[in-house]
Amino acid sequence: MQYRLPSLAVLALVSCGPSVRADAFDRYTNPILAKVPAAEGVKEVKQLTADLLFEHDRVLPGVPGAFVVVQTNDGRYAKLLLQPARQKINAERSIPILIIERFVTYREGDERTVRASGQNTYLFPGFRFSLDLGQIVPEELAADLHFVARGEEFHVAPVGKAKVYLVTKPLPEAAPKKPARPEIGAIFEPRYFNGTFKLYDDGRRSGTLVLKVEENGQVTGSYYSDRDGRKYEVNGKIAVPPHKITFTVKFPRTEQTFQGWLFTGDGKYLTGSSRLLDREAGFYAVRVEEE
Repeated sequence: MQYRLPSLAVLALVSCGPSVRADAFDRYTNPILAKVPAAEGVKEVKQLTADLLFEHDRVLPGVPGAFVVVQTNDGRYAKLLLQPARQKINAERSIPILIIERFVTYREGDERTVRASGQNTYLFPGFRFSLDLGQIVPEELAADLHFVARGEEFHVAPVGKAKVYLVTKPLPEAAPKKPARPEIGAIFEPRYFNGTFKLYDDGRRSGTLVLKVEENGQVTGSYYSDRDGRKYEVNGKIAVPPHKITFTVKFPRTEQTFQGWLFTGDGKYLTGSSRLLDREAGFYAVRVEEE
């Protein structure tokens, strides 16, 4: 069996602009992961072998790797993309390894708040991994996964009370939803602000902004930080002219106020300024095409 050989070269990533489409892996938030154990097309496994990983590679559209969900020893849900590979030792010998392409462990009881996350983690034979800590751990510490190899064969096994679920087909709840994009008329209406935006704040912070405008012009919604997925309350109002908005994101110890204008040509971009404590800065937001 031929495994992918991990490259030691550094890949340069060139960004041509902000991405406003979440991939299939990102759409599996904590509430959806909680449905995985009972979902159709999911099987609990005690030994996750290379054959299973190869067979169920790219189950998520456009996302390389087998999609695995783990309920950790502490009862949290984690999602992982896994690929088998081999590490060359010399001209005649190599050993199996497991590549954790990406993983996210969510904090219990929250929609998107991240407990631990990472990518491009290599597990060698005998390594144990804690998804609650997001680290390779020694025998003295609790782990959720154990990478076991015997000769050419290997498998991943849950440790303790942890449970491993292999997803063999996408869950309907995680299917992308095409939001209704407003058809901008000759007269601008406040309802054009409704929707989800990817917000970029001063090149320092980013997140997902969800806005809902009432008939009286009051604005409610949520802001999800890209740093840890935490959700924050949003309140505001539509100003004059009607393509102007002011809103506040309420953080635990402070508030950040935004003032912006929505493009009247297509309603796709929102741009303006923000104030956090005594610092004033610029921001822009791009309407999300898929939610």
